[in-house]
Amino acid sequence: MTASVAGPFPKPEFTAEVVADQLRDGYWLEAADVDGDGLPDLIGCGLTLGEIAWYRNEDWARNLAVNKVHMPVGLDVADITGTGTPDIIACYELYGPGGTIHHPNAEGGKIDWLEHPGPDGLREGRTWQRRYIGNTVGMHRLRVGHFTRTDRWEIIGLPIVAMEGVHALLPVVMFTQPEDPRSAGPWPMTVVDDTHFRMIHGATRKSGLIPDSDLDSLLLASDEGVTWLYFDQATQAWRRELIGTGELGVFERTGFKGSGDVDSGRIGDDPMAYVAAIEPYHGNSVAVYVRDGAGGDASPGWRRVLLDVFGEPNENGEGTGHSVLCADFDGDGDDEFLIGLRGPAPWQGVFLYKAIDVGNGVFVKWRVATESAARVIAADFNGDGTLDFATIAYKVPHYYEAPDAKLMVYRNGLGKPAQR
Repeated sequence: MTASVAGPFPKPEFTAEVVADQLRDGYWLEAADVDGDGLPDLIGCGLTLGEIAWYRNEDWARNLAVNKVHMPVGLDVADITGTGTPDIIACYELYGPGGTIHHPNAEGGKIDWLEHPGPDGLREGRTWQRRYIGNTVGMHRLRVGHFTRTDRWEIIGLPIVAMEGVHALLPVVMFTQPEDPRSAGPWPMTVVDDTHFRMIHGATRKSGLIPDSDLDSLLLASDEGVTWLYFDQATQAWRRELIGTGELGVFERTGFKGSGDVDSGRIGDDPMAYVAAIEPYHGNSVAVYVRDGAGGDASPGWRRVLLDVFGEPNENGEGTGHSVLCADFDGDGDDEFLIGLRGPAPWQGVFLYKAIDVGNGVFVKWRVATESAARVIAADFNGDGTLDFATIAYKVPHYYEAPDAKLMVYRNGLGKPAQR
């Protein structure tokens, strides 16, 4: 259940700032302190130009990290070298001729890491050094973290399609950082799961969800719905826990089911009090999963609550929803969540949802941005102790190309300390 007014809750106030306009392409966005000044910069790319760029958090000047990358689609950031500077990890060459999920590149699905050139290299505008990690056909998302060990970086690679078809089984794979990543060839790869997932579209790395463990885990949005995937140190095995099966009511009309993107929200001491999702793939439905108590403490059940439906699917069976982000924007210790809509208008921009009765799935919402949002990220961009957010427009041929596509920062006006 949602309402558009919040009664006793302060209205969220965000001030929009254009980082870049008239983008020729747009899809992915990350935040990291590239230049070491203590403030997060922006790192972004689209699928068509083959360029990955970073934008300096001072004047938002655009700086090219690399070019001639065939169809970069997913990014993450980690200090691979251990030098204290963020390196970029990118997957690319998703599609072959045809340029859609129906045309995966048989030789593609590659992952590279891009080495930060250091302060001198940044000043001189050097291109970041590309080094190959590995590949799996259809690679579309990757998440970097410590999933089975804390002494080496691990990269989970998540294809969206296989050569056998759009809805064929997919291998979830993991690449482990070698001792010397600069001189090594491809990183060692293991298969995490190749018997369960189809059409994985969303992946969120989460820390602090596994009891008595400092390992990271993943929330995945796929044909199967929302799944929590993590490594069980006691059994030394990967475990899947199904949160919910997603949207099943539009399958006959659109050909899609399950979930498209996902994140989990903290309320009080519960780090996963609810799970928010856009459903299904490129969907138009916003749902939350709340604990219903079935199954006891060891294996709690979940109940799906449909909050909103934004418009109708287009001729390709796709809606406007593309990104979900949970974070504490008002500093009260509880997470709100943002939904990023790619467009077209009126279902375009960002909505903020706040729980007022999470057990019953009751949320209030506000529209906090109107520009196309392929991806929404959060960071404290001005160092004032509150979380801001940023978006990049969705501009991808064959799917949707937002007019007047922009990269935006929205500065938080609530003035309360951010808590994460």
